Amino acid sequence: MDSPGTNQPAYRVLARKYRPSDFSALIGQGPMVRTLTNAFEQDRIAQAWMLTGVRGVGKTTTARILARALNYKRDGIDKPSVDLSEPGEHCQAILEGRHMDIIEMDAASHTGIDDIKQIIDGVRYSPVSARYKVYIIDEIHMLSEKAFNALLKTLEEPPPHAKFIFATTEIRKVPVTVLSRCQRFDLRRIEPQQMVDHLAFIAGEEQIEAEPDALALIARAGEGSVRDCLSILDQAIAHSAGTVTAEAVRAMLGLADRARIVDLFEHLMSGRVPEALSELRSQYDAGADPTVIMADLASFTHLVSRLRYVPESAARDVSLSPDERERGLNFAEKLPVSVLARTWQMLLKGMPEVEGASRPIAAAEMVLIRIGHASTLPTLDDALKKLEDAPSSGANVTRDLSAPTTASPVASASAQPVEQAPQTSPIASGGGATAMRLVASQPEPTENDVPMVAEHKDEALPEPKEIIPPESTVPITSMHDLAELAAENREPGLRAQIRQNLRPVSFGDGRIEVNLVDGGDRNLVGILSQRLKDWTGRHWMVTVSNKDGGPTLKEEDQAQRSALLEDAGRDPVVSQLLSAFPGSKVVDVRYNRDELEDENLTIDPADLPAEGDQDI
Repeated sequence: MDSPGTNQPAYRVLARKYRPSDFSALIGQGPMVRTLTNAFEQDRIAQAWMLTGVRGVGKTTTARILARALNYKRDGIDKPSVDLSEPGEHCQAILEGRHMDIIEMDAASHTGIDDIKQIIDGVRYSPVSARYKVYIIDEIHMLSEKAFNALLKTLEEPPPHAKFIFATTEIRKVPVTVLSRCQRFDLRRIEPQQMVDHLAFIAGEEQIEAEPDALALIARAGEGSVRDCLSILDQAIAHSAGTVTAEAVRAMLGLADRARIVDLFEHLMSGRVPEALSELRSQYDAGADPTVIMADLASFTHLVSRLRYVPESAARDVSLSPDERERGLNFAEKLPVSVLARTWQMLLKGMPEVEGASRPIAAAEMVLIRIGHASTLPTLDDALKKLEDAPSSGANVTRDLSAPTTASPVASASAQPVEQAPQTSPIASGGGATAMRLVASQPEPTENDVPMVAEHKDEALPEPKEIIPPESTVPITSMHDLAELAAENREPGLRAQIRQNLRPVSFGDGRIEVNLVDGGDRNLVGILSQRLKDWTGRHWMVTVSNKDGGPTLKEEDQAQRSALLEDAGRDPVVSQLLSAFPGSKVVDVRYNRDELEDENLTIDPADLPAEGDQDI
């Protein structure tokens, strides 16, 4: 074993060892290289550049290559050049970050105005040995506002010998005043095919055997970042101690088998919750992270949704396994978009729950239970459309708004009818529109009975039978009838709501139109509709009208009470009493209950005080 004192060079990670040293080695950044090549050839070199992109796509590397191109000099060439095939006089020092005219600064640790003042003070001095003094500022978005403002004037009119190269992952945090003074280049994520080819090249250079599926998994995990992919490959080589296999990469990253993710997706879309939970637990026992399983499930849901509209993209994506490609296309043909969109939303909301739960596997199981249950239900839009298309003469479907439904744990994914015996059937058409019908109550389906959501694409729905409402023996022609009916059925709260919040508009056979007072609860009409059905044995359609309507019962009582007070004040005896006691006034008028009918008064007896009360 070699000791640290031997001449054997220290090991360098792959991300540093295979760092590009010229533009030809940059992968996936063709547009930027072409623009810089044309600019250098035409001697139209900018004074500042802004490089932006996600982590690991080569921003700092590109900045150093650009600094090398600006100061390129060798025998026979003494001008800026993008042809860096042969090392120049300053190239090695620039690439190693030790050239005194190339000043690199990390804005994450130098955020203040004092750091920028050092640049401003030093920029006026000519370079020591190079052609240009180049300032490379990484993560420039982290500079303070004062630091940005201090840099503006120098950035707009720098000395001829000074160039600025900025790099950032958060371009939106850079002030527009700075962006307007720079040429901007957006470094792209590396395409999966390019990444796999690059990883295969490096594996060959390192004399390491790597399975294509393993490289595809690494490219997928790196999400377009070259540095991330090389770091994972470095780790995989150490983990495998030989051939880099897909199984080893999957175990190292805690990934689930992609085929098993597809199996889990199929169980959920078919409503087979027990099998889905068993598959999840099996993957968890094999070492897969529940959070990663949820992310992979969401990724496959997105893939199926995309393949529905762009099926040819499956052949171009090398990161897809054959199982994902074939079965993904099959799912895309069968599953409605509404079901896929609902599954996507539920996974997006469920992933933070899994990440933040004390027991992630339990949280993941609850997410799968919700998805599996919702897969056999119509979406909310489809259910409402079916309700709207129901025959108006039947008037056989209403909603009970007096209490929240408990039939489904996914409140946003279903519309529950009031009738408890019927239930919605899990039917969806192949064209993407989910259908719904009312069927007789049946026991829970078994695992062999539950079909996939899209298998009923050509099923013909039976015409709904018209329900003729029975004749009611309870006449309802006014708000007084409603209030009295509520009182007779021992609903004092509902009676009070009717008296205070409803203005009458029209009364018809099985139909009542009302208007709500300002601030009135719109759920009241739904509650009243259901209560009327219970009280009278027939369906009543209670709707809210745009018309103003008449006064409420409470307003009628108040108006009648005011009239009684005025009449009492005109009585001779009362008038004499008021004159005898200056400042006195009539505050109340009381009638005996037995006299109300004789006086033809409509004051509600419940509003009268108990007999024997005295007013002064």
